[in-house]
Amino acid sequence: MSSPGPAIEADALTKEYGDVRAVESLDLTVERGETYGFLGPNGAGKSTTIGLLLDYLRPTSGTVRVLGNDPQNDVVELHDRTGVLPDRFGLYEDRTARQHVAFVAETKRVNDDPEALLERVGLGDAVDDDAGDFSSGMEQRLALAMALVGEPELLVLDEPFSGLDPHGVRRVREIVHEENERGATVFFSSHVLGQVELVCDRIGVLHEGQLVAEGTLAELRDRAAVPDGATIEDVFVELTDARVEDGGERR
Repeated sequence: MSSPGPAIEADALTKEYGDVRAVESLDLTVERGETYGFLGPNGAGKSTTIGLLLDYLRPTSGTVRVLGNDPQNDVVELHDRTGVLPDRFGLYEDRTARQHVAFVAETKRVNDDPEALLERVGLGDAVDDDAGDFSSGMEQRLALAMALVGEPELLVLDEPFSGLDPHGVRRVREIVHEENERGATVFFSSHVLGQVELVCDRIGVLHEGQLVAEGTLAELRDRAAVPDGATIEDVFVELTDARVEDGGERR
């Protein structure tokens, strides 16, 4: 059931591990129906943030609402309405791709056709193969098919391009567009900078647990003071470079 308000709202979200702050005072709003790219290098805090949004982790402080729900109190409803491709996941080596997707459909109480979903992600020829025989790219495709079960309102993809060949990367981009056109909100993290600009309405740049910039690619280019033709890699370097210039720290 849809509920009003943004798809994702985080207010002063912080996660500490001892003396380390993996996420620090994060304010984040993702509107319904947009494709939002969460950009940053490995270790920036992207996966930790996703864990906090989905109640895989509990925040040290701050608040979160996802699809109008408090993840800590409404976790079952939230997961029914959300499709997730985590950065790290486990598959059952002695279960087929079909069985994996069917299991997710059963837990969400939907009647999705596993074969159709697997065909969509490029595993049509491996529907009844055991996951233990899959390459890393095939595992990633299977996890994406599982995330698509139930036509989720919110699709959360953590490093979705990991392990994929160019054809697989292109298929993920196409699926992101298709899901967004269907009406889903898409939130995905990536350090593959060139792919982000091809699919995202807005981009948030995370650096050392802090959101240091946010906006469209054009807005980020303006903020970074780079030429119009600059790549997103150039923009990212400018926005996350912590050099000392003119006696001050630049972020």
